[in-house]
Amino acid sequence: MSSVSAATGVATAPPNLAFFYAANPPVGELQAFDAVVVDPATGFEPLAHPLRHTTWIARTTAGEPGESSEAFIARQVEPLWRRGYRGFLLETPVAIAAAARIRETHPDARLVAGGADVTQAALPYAKSLYAVVGDSLVRGLDDSGRPLEVPEAQRADRLAKARAFTQQTGVPVVSVEYCARNDRQCARETAARVVAAGMLPYVTSRARDVVGIGRIEVLPRKILVVQDRDTKEPLDLSAGVRDLATPLNYMGYDVEYADFSSRLPDTISPDRYAGVVAWIQRGAAPDPEAWQRWVAARMADHVPIAFLGQFGFDAAGSGGAALDLQDVSGTLTAPVSVVKSDPMVGFEINPKPEPRDLLGVRVGPRSQSLLRISANGVLVDQIALTPWGGYALSPYTVASLDSIEQERWAIQPMAFMKAALHLQDLPSPSVTTENGRRLFMSHVDGDGFASRAEFPGPDYSGEALYQQIFSRYKVPMTLSVIEGEVGAKGLHADISPRLEEIARKMFALPNVEIGTHTYSHPFQWEHVDNKTGAQVDVGGGDAAFSLNIPGYKFNIDREITGSIDYINSRLAPPGKKTVVLQWSGDCQPPAFVVRKVYEAGVYNFNGGDTVITKSANSWTNIAPIGVDKGPGAYQVYAPNQDENVYTNDWQGPFYGFTRVLETYAMTDRPLRFKPIDVYYHMYSGTKVASLRALDQIFSTVLKQPVLPVYVTEYIRKVLDWRTFAVAKEVGSQGGWVVRGDGSVRELHWPQTARPSLDAAQGVTGFSNGPDGTYIHIDDGSARFALGGAASVPYIAEANGFVRNFRRTPQGMHFEFAGHYLPFVKLANAQSCRISINNQPVAARRDGDFLRFDTPADIGTKLNYLSVEAACG
Repeated sequence: MSSVSAATGVATAPPNLAFFYAANPPVGELQAFDAVVVDPATGFEPLAHPLRHTTWIARTTAGEPGESSEAFIARQVEPLWRRGYRGFLLETPVAIAAAARIRETHPDARLVAGGADVTQAALPYAKSLYAVVGDSLVRGLDDSGRPLEVPEAQRADRLAKARAFTQQTGVPVVSVEYCARNDRQCARETAARVVAAGMLPYVTSRARDVVGIGRIEVLPRKILVVQDRDTKEPLDLSAGVRDLATPLNYMGYDVEYADFSSRLPDTISPDRYAGVVAWIQRGAAPDPEAWQRWVAARMADHVPIAFLGQFGFDAAGSGGAALDLQDVSGTLTAPVSVVKSDPMVGFEINPKPEPRDLLGVRVGPRSQSLLRISANGVLVDQIALTPWGGYALSPYTVASLDSIEQERWAIQPMAFMKAALHLQDLPSPSVTTENGRRLFMSHVDGDGFASRAEFPGPDYSGEALYQQIFSRYKVPMTLSVIEGEVGAKGLHADISPRLEEIARKMFALPNVEIGTHTYSHPFQWEHVDNKTGAQVDVGGGDAAFSLNIPGYKFNIDREITGSIDYINSRLAPPGKKTVVLQWSGDCQPPAFVVRKVYEAGVYNFNGGDTVITKSANSWTNIAPIGVDKGPGAYQVYAPNQDENVYTNDWQGPFYGFTRVLETYAMTDRPLRFKPIDVYYHMYSGTKVASLRALDQIFSTVLKQPVLPVYVTEYIRKVLDWRTFAVAKEVGSQGGWVVRGDGSVRELHWPQTARPSLDAAQGVTGFSNGPDGTYIHIDDGSARFALGGAASVPYIAEANGFVRNFRRTPQGMHFEFAGHYLPFVKLANAQSCRISINNQPVAARRDGDFLRFDTPADIGTKLNYLSVEAACG
């Protein structure tokens, strides 16, 4: 069923087609498919959900009796086309008969035929069809709508008809199969049986309201974390965000949050969620019985669950047998000793067990104890893996070291989560790397722009930074100001003309993009009401809420859109606009405010506390990628923290920011958790020591294998990362299909296997990283298998961006551009000749690679060059 492209020799697979008829289709997961049939009556609007590689197909309704093709097209097709649908499911003879006329009007429309006796009805119109929906081959529906096995004789007849139709027309036939809604194992096995028969499956529920399994199975990348947190504090400070999200992000999983202050979601299904983690720190949940029912419902839906801290209900009580847990009655007393401990226990600290810490529970025969403890001869299991997931009870989660204000993991969180939630290794989208090089960015918050330089020469900090950093290092930078510090209506009206002059000069630099650091620099965003955006008086003494600007009363729109408008109208040069808001103060805004920033048309950035150093060596000191504060309210964290942290809150030593180099190193090896972000404030321009520290940091970083990017380029990668689809091919070959919007162009495989390039699509190359293989992809879409040997030329490394990559009979063609000292290294390219824009260029040997360099594009606009590698 595959065809072969004569130009590349690469097999083109038949389409992956999905069906989703419920409201609110999960767009991120469904983008793994080439086309998705939805029901437009649910109100789904494709124009609001454009996908780079997936076509939205509308299910049409029955035509009117005797209706002509022209009337059917006018009544159904044209209105749906205007709504953004670019394909149609035609399920009646009238609709199928209109196929040719639809294609005349819309040549790019993807038409799918279905309905009774479809292979016969569709045969005259096959040239206009993208696919046909045939009868179930393995598991259909009985008269009452329940899934049942298709009888063998009926299966053979349907299979013969489908094969004959495809052989005669070349149009693939998709058999829609059915399993219970959340029975992924049934769906997996059914799909495999259809694939083994040489046909295209799509296994779904009766209502077609799940992400089904076809020739590919989309691996869910979302994990729900349920916490009993103090809702008076920002979500950012909760253990789920502060400690757990980072290891989950590293493994490729995006985190959503819920707590007991509101109703827990009941739409957590295994097609969209890899699991649930319940981190209970206060003992029982507010309503233990309701919590236990919710947990039981998730288990019944085959969603793995991991408990951290406590269960929140009596897990070993009357329902303990179902959980394979046994109640250990009586008081647990000393002496306490460890009977059995798995290597994942004692990761950063190994707490000494005390009787008061122990819970009287022991696992049954279907579970595996990871930490068994004896309390005066009574055996209990504090950490275990179970058929439904697993648990790690206090204190074997994160231990607090109050005397040094630090935390440490008592269990290896990645190893435990992988085992408890049954997570498999996947080629996860990377926001740390591109083309084999670690991403590097720099951004500056506006604080201190009005501060005087404390040495001869420049008058203000911004001028000093302009002279010694901004204009010297021609790498992408994102700079910001606080309007209330710089503008004529702010704190420094007398020097505002000079400050604005400096700001205009720095914003005009070609390597600078513009950010706002708000109007009045709020310090405590938790004092902003999450429903209105108004300042809330919560007490707290004389602590300032923001800069004390005379006559100003806090207004959230003034902080966001007001500061943006000021910069755009007063400071930005022609052709540039403010593109990002850099959070101020504690960087812990409520969801309402985050949404306001998105509505203003700019990105948001800052927050998180990545401050790991040799003296604070713990994964708990590495912040996650960001935090999901609700629909439309994702806050993107800065990858690293600023100089204030490394200079004792700017008390000195003022060269202390050089310790950030430890943080960069420790977030790269042995595991690459983060890109590099040189993040500081304008007040670093006031002192010789802090300027020298910046110079040392920039010069050190630029000697490393980095790829300079703008903050907004990184943010776009993060937002793409959240919805990026990873799917595994069904069958023995075990290939992968990945899809995104094109911002993420690198995959991380946590092992040493390499992609097989000969048959790959969308893979430009790969390189070995500190923690596995980094796979370079083009345009946010790729299909490949792992484990093959690389014999064709490929991109091993590039200090820039690759797009429109394709293999040619002679080698490869792609477009390339970069912000800073761009170059490309090709592997298996000893015999290749390079031309750029149809002109031969000199390439040189660089070890085992062939290298060529190109001019840099100093600015946000990239001018891509056409590169041809002719080999052989």
